[in-house]
Amino acid sequence: MTKAKNKVLMVMLGLMVLVLSACGSNTGNNDANDAAGSTNTPNSGAAGETADNGADTSKEVELTWYFPVSAVPAAMDKVAAEANKIIKEKINATVKFMPVAFGDYTQKMNTVVASGEKTDLIWTSNWNFDYVQNQGKGAFLPLNELIDNYAPDVKASMPDFVWKATEIDGQIYGVPNYQTVTNREGFLIQKRYIDKLGIDISTLKKPSDLTPILEKIHADDSSVIPMGMDNKGKFGNMNRTYNMENVITNIAVIDLNDPGKIINMYETPQYEEYLAMVQDWFEKGYINQDAATLKNAANMNLTGNVITSYHNVLKPGGEAESKVQMGGQDMVYVPVTDVYTGTNTIITTMSAVSRTSENPERAMQLINLVNTDKELYNLLIYGIEGTNYTKTADDKVKLIPDSGYALSDWVLGNVFNGYVLDGKDPEVAKQTKAENESAKPSPIMGFKFKSDAVMSQIANVTSVVDEYSPGLNTGVISAADKLAEFRDKLKQAGIDEIIAEAQKQLDAWKASQ
Repeated sequence: MTKAKNKVLMVMLGLMVLVLSACGSNTGNNDANDAAGSTNTPNSGAAGETADNGADTSKEVELTWYFPVSAVPAAMDKVAAEANKIIKEKINATVKFMPVAFGDYTQKMNTVVASGEKTDLIWTSNWNFDYVQNQGKGAFLPLNELIDNYAPDVKASMPDFVWKATEIDGQIYGVPNYQTVTNREGFLIQKRYIDKLGIDISTLKKPSDLTPILEKIHADDSSVIPMGMDNKGKFGNMNRTYNMENVITNIAVIDLNDPGKIINMYETPQYEEYLAMVQDWFEKGYINQDAATLKNAANMNLTGNVITSYHNVLKPGGEAESKVQMGGQDMVYVPVTDVYTGTNTIITTMSAVSRTSENPERAMQLINLVNTDKELYNLLIYGIEGTNYTKTADDKVKLIPDSGYALSDWVLGNVFNGYVLDGKDPEVAKQTKAENESAKPSPIMGFKFKSDAVMSQIANVTSVVDEYSPGLNTGVISAADKLAEFRDKLKQAGIDEIIAEAQKQLDAWKASQ
């Protein structure tokens, strides 16, 4: 991307009022719909009429929409009935909402796609029901013309580089659910320990700078966990910290000093440096002793006994969410990287049109509607006013406990149209906007690795990674004992073939730009 083009894109970003990231924070701003185009969609869908964009909506249709949820809301049917009143009026359609639990979503959608089930909208991402992989299987329709013809408001609501990140061979197959499009890496530290031990957070510039702080925490109270980890370790949260960018999760990266070359992440000096650090931490008791076997650190964090952590998404306003996740303890963010954006920070939540859709035009009209109609969006996210939430002020809401309804705002549409949830700082929108304007774009923005040619090798390599990385990445197993063996097993499994295929694709992609 040229500097001139980047400048234009940043100006376009300045038109947006940004609020949250895919981590599920709920907040909003009155100006969000002005930026998107309109508070209400311009399309009229009453029977016998034609929408303002020329689409024929005279025939009523039923659309089916699959998306993931933490838990299927008990009041989903009641909210769906209210939502369908708006949808029927606007585009002469009704929607059969099909929420699926996050943990079951990929398996469920694999079955839906394989069976050829007639459906219309499918949520997809780079981490659950993979966007690139399923596009390669033919699960989604190309959307360029559909977006131009039936979702002009959505197209105008996002800058060009966001759309560029979704393209596969020049075609868009998923509409991003617009949110913050940046990441930033760094430390999370409990404020009570910063105060208690007089910790100077200004000394934290790189991961190893935490070592003397962990020593102080451990010496003060050996019953707490100075650094919490699950079996994934923290290397995956430190790509930018180590001047790298992920290309194939848990397999390959680029070094930002030489972004044209795909490299095996386990052959890098950065990985060796990380392993030496965490082994030292583990041996000294700074890391929870069950780290290598702990699949999810969430319950451990909720105890409030985990004093520090490391994350790649230190977003504006995120401390409030971290407090909830860390057992009610106030957390302080200490960023160590600049704000950056790349393909993988953008394609984290998307709406695709199924190849089996019998009404793709109306499906795209629905995407446009949910992303631009503030009333509909907030109904789908928060439920029914007075039943599931109450308004405390203009565009500020408080959830009614145990009301049977709540959805993650980043799953269904433009989060910047959302109400501000009670306890959230409305200034987060401005802070997020500033971060998006200053974000450093990836040098390979838009590149997506297609795994079709090396699927068996990826499966074999993944098995090896699953065997060795939990022990190595948490410091439980020393690099001296197992790193060489790990690397040999990766080669036997075919990692070099994967790297070669990725390099071939990157070279072809660069030549096409």
